[in-house]
Amino acid sequence: MGSIVLLDLMGGVALLLWGLHMVQSGILRAFGPNLRLLMAKALGNRLAAFAAGLGLTALLQSSTATGLITSSFAAEGLVGLVPALAIMLGANVGTTLIVQVLSFNISAAAPALFIIGLVAFRTGPRTRVKDIGRVAIGLGLMLLALHILLGTLAPAENAPGMRVFMNAITGDPVLCILIGALVTWAVHSSVATVLLIMSLAYAHFVTPFAALALVLGANLGSAINPVFEGAKRDNPANYRLPVGNLLNRVVGVLLVAPFLGPIADLFQSWQPDLAKMTAGFHIAFNLATAALSIGLLNGVAAFLIRLLPERQQAVDPARPRYLDESALETPSLALADAARETLRMGDMVESMLREVMTAIMTNDRALVDQVTRMDNSVDGLDEAIKLYVTKLTRGSLDEREGHRAMEIISFAINLEHIGDIVDKNLSELATKKIKRRFQFSPEGAAELLDFHRRTLESLRIAFGVFMSGDVNEAQKLLAEKAALRNAELAATERHLDRLREGRPETIETTSLHLDVLRDLKRIHSHICSVAYPVLDAAGQLEDAHTTDQAVVIDPPPNAHPSAR
Repeated sequence: MGSIVLLDLMGGVALLLWGLHMVQSGILRAFGPNLRLLMAKALGNRLAAFAAGLGLTALLQSSTATGLITSSFAAEGLVGLVPALAIMLGANVGTTLIVQVLSFNISAAAPALFIIGLVAFRTGPRTRVKDIGRVAIGLGLMLLALHILLGTLAPAENAPGMRVFMNAITGDPVLCILIGALVTWAVHSSVATVLLIMSLAYAHFVTPFAALALVLGANLGSAINPVFEGAKRDNPANYRLPVGNLLNRVVGVLLVAPFLGPIADLFQSWQPDLAKMTAGFHIAFNLATAALSIGLLNGVAAFLIRLLPERQQAVDPARPRYLDESALETPSLALADAARETLRMGDMVESMLREVMTAIMTNDRALVDQVTRMDNSVDGLDEAIKLYVTKLTRGSLDEREGHRAMEIISFAINLEHIGDIVDKNLSELATKKIKRRFQFSPEGAAELLDFHRRTLESLRIAFGVFMSGDVNEAQKLLAEKAALRNAELAATERHLDRLREGRPETIETTSLHLDVLRDLKRIHSHICSVAYPVLDAAGQLEDAHTTDQAVVIDPPPNAHPSAR
């Protein structure tokens, strides 16, 4: 009998955790970018930051999720430590609101939530409607889980063995605090732990005194996870926010624990319903610690800065800056981060393309070496971006998000190919020219520089197409592809004319000249690849192919074979 009760209890807790997960993921999927933008705008002062943290966490039902978003802001230098700590104070209060709602007997609403959620999820015309359906189903699961917990615990209330066991493990307040912290650390949710404590208190498995001690432990445990899991270990400064939040909880527990007896008597006289009493103490504790701490944040921040100084690190350009692992739970945010990192990779490729042409024209060997180092960084970023987006695609993405993920990977791959052409081909041509001390003719140099300029302009247009999906700019890019192909043929013909004239500098650089033109055209083809998904989505890909082919001019009959 006891094993069946334990199994039912574990099943109820698991259902509660899954419902919380569905609520959190649904809210993040539906409103993730808007919530992040709201937080960014609410960081002007600590009170606004406190309100933003409270509101966001009340929606997400996870102070950990709020902490991860805030930590990413702090890591990027977008928020100071004081407003970040204020956000976490608000987050601690925000987690109590759903507990307050669920302290009332509203389990009868679960079937209605299931029906509404299922209809929205299965028939919703837009992704956001489906995500709201996910939230409704999650709330229904939470209510059902509480009903199961109460139904499981009620018959076992009179079992003498169970009562002796619970009294033994909850008789000491310090042990209660430790148990509450350990359970919350294990399940990663103070909401789930407090709801379980409410169920135990309602079924009289724990005394009011023990219930409040367990709530203190739950609040303490929720601050432990971010210290070990949220911070990046390579820099002590990244621990400032989670450690500050943990210190706030520790101080609150130490101030309240000695007075738990009178506090329990006071709350029980105010609210005889032990479940509601537990929920009331939970919100009172967090409001009190927030009120006590919010005026002291400057001193706390100064202490944390001294305790955890910034580590000066050598900047590694191959290391991703924007690929936030915590954003993987929110596809829209993760895709934005991946696109941002891909643009950073594109900036490196653009620099490589500029510098290799400067090296070719000025015979600068140092620039050739620099281009090689930059290509290694580009390769590293390409691998990081592909791995990050692949992790994202393992989850459930809608059709639009799936297309965007493939666009990001495709553009990153093409940028990496451009980097390889610059490093393996153009850099070698620059080295060859430097060793042999060749010089282009003035006309030949002007042609190459103009071709290079147009390639760079197309690369900048490609960046805009990649971020905005502008159909007109995509069409412009493919039109330039056809025009540049004709420009290559014309430049080749002029080069052959100079060869026929017997110009010495043209004769000695003819192979270099034609190879540079060829490689720049290959680079331009990779650049234009970003236009095809945009035009395909707009239903204009066939027209673009027709235009691309129609503009091409046949090469002159006496053109060099490479131009045919």
